[in-house]
Amino acid sequence: MSDKSLVTEMQQVQLAIELIELGARLQVLETETSLSRGRLIRLYKEVRGASPPKGMLPFSTDWFVTWLPNIHSSLFYGIYRSLMDIGGHRIDAFVKAYRLYLEQVGDQDGELVLGLTRAWTLVRFFESDMLELIRCSCCSGEFVAHSHAPAQQYVCGICQPPSRAGKTLKRRDIDAQLLASLPPMRKV
Repeated sequence: MSDKSLVTEMQQVQLAIELIELGARLQVLETETSLSRGRLIRLYKEVRGASPPKGMLPFSTDWFVTWLPNIHSSLFYGIYRSLMDIGGHRIDAFVKAYRLYLEQVGDQDGELVLGLTRAWTLVRFFESDMLELIRCSCCSGEFVAHSHAPAQQYVCGICQPPSRAGKTLKRRDIDAQLLASLPPMRKV
C-alpha cells in the first residue's frame, strides 16, 4: 500500500468516525466514504458500542417544510451554503455546518430537531433540486421550500407561526409536572 493511499484511507476512517460521533446512519457513511460496509459496521460498533440502527432513511421533502423543522433546516442550510460559498469541500462544509448548527441550537428539551441524517438528506434534496430557498416577504430571511412552490408573498413560520406552534406533547407533560409541583393556592 502506497503512502498516498494509506493517508487517504486514514482520512476516510477519520471522516467516518466524525460522522458516527455526530449521529450518522450506515447509509450516510457508505455514501460519503470509500470504506467497505463491513469495515463501517465494525467502526460503528467500536465508536458507539452498539450495532448501527437498521431501516430506511427518511425520504420525504414534506418534513422539511413543516413549522419547526423548517426553521431548523433553514438555519442549517444557510450555514452550509455560506461555507460552500467560501470554497469549502462538500463533506467538510457539511460537517462544519452541522457542528455550527449544534452550537447554535443544542438540543431542545433533550430532543434534537434536525439530526445529522436529516441534515444530510436535506443537502441531498437541494442537490437534486427537490427543495429550494424562498425569501420571506416579511423578514427577508431565506427558508426551505419545495422546488417551484409559489414564492410571491411567502411568509415564514417565524413571522407567522401556526396556532399550535411549540405545543408539543412533551412540552405539555413538562408544564403539567411543573404545575403539580407547585404548592396549592390558598383561598382568600
